Amino acid sequence: MTDVMSEAFGREIAARDTFEKEGVWLPLLAMHLLNAGEPVVRGKTFTDCVIQGPALVAVLKGTTFDGCTMGAASDPRSMLFAPQGPHLVGAIGLEDCRFVRCRFVEVAYTGSPKFLQDMGKSLKGLAG
Repeated sequence: MTDVMSEAFGREIAARDTFEKEGVWLPLLAMHLLNAGEPVVRGKTFTDCVIQGPALVAVLKGTTFDGCTMGAASDPRSMLFAPQGPHLVGAIGLEDCRFVRCRFVEVAYTGSPKFLQDMGKSLKGLAG
């Protein structure tokens, strides 16, 4: 059995650029990247993955979602949070990442006002 908290596992997962057909516990990935000196999840591609929280993700420049299921809520606005200050303490930053046909579970989103507006419209369309 793999010890997901070991330094060896942390180095291995932090070095990966692609994830395919697997469950990804986002808080664990973010912590291993932080331990490796990377403050955000950057330049990674996830294909046909289940992206698991609990997590609040800050969607930064260059991140795309293609054919993904973003989560479930009776009111999609429950998954969107507007920043209240200059820093997003505790949020997992996603920069230049690509998500293809992924399913997000227990993940909420924050980002620029335009991102929140676009995501809100997209989620509302799926819920309606």
